[in-house]
Amino acid sequence: MLAATAIAPTEPVPLSALQHWAFCPRQCALIHQEQAFEENVHTARGHAVHHLVDQPGYEVKAGVKIERALPLWSERLGLIGKADMVEIHPDGTPFPVEFKHGRKRRALHDDIQLAAQALCLEEMLGRPVTRGAIFHASSHRRREVPIDEELRRLVVETADAIRAMLASGRLPSPVNDERCRECSLKDICQPVAIAGRVRQATLRAGLFNPDDGLT
Repeated sequence: MLAATAIAPTEPVPLSALQHWAFCPRQCALIHQEQAFEENVHTARGHAVHHLVDQPGYEVKAGVKIERALPLWSERLGLIGKADMVEIHPDGTPFPVEFKHGRKRRALHDDIQLAAQALCLEEMLGRPVTRGAIFHASSHRRREVPIDEELRRLVVETADAIRAMLASGRLPSPVNDERCRECSLKDICQPVAIAGRVRQATLRAGLFNPDDGLT
């Protein structure tokens, strides 16, 4: 098991935590609160993809400046992290690009992470960021994402939810659905076992519900 860095409720929220929370709140808590992490084939593929953009640097192609592993932050929203890649177009407009393994597909948790990068860039550079993209490594295709008001709202709400979770010190319940199949933390989380215990406790409570007239 690999150690992760815990974050305090008063510290900036990592951009990656927003993606983890939007995918599964319990996964986010295990990584960022409990400092638990495990590798599996999916995380290994993700690391392989990010190896392409892990080293800071820049180049210019066709008049577009390309920044890799660019540090990001937002004092207003209390966020910190880095962008896999940011294109600075000739008119000065930033365009964040997040790298993900797998084929081209829409995933809200990825879009929220990208939108958070866009909000950081807006604050840092003082320019509007209205679009970004997810680069899907397996299909070698980009999926352009409009940074609309809905995504902006979700970034703020997600960051607030993470801070509330950290302040409470409590682990969210497991989702115990199709998301668990690909999660590297499945053995740590034990979604089936915990969901079973919760169900049994609920059934026992129902048997002696004070509203059913029994004493």
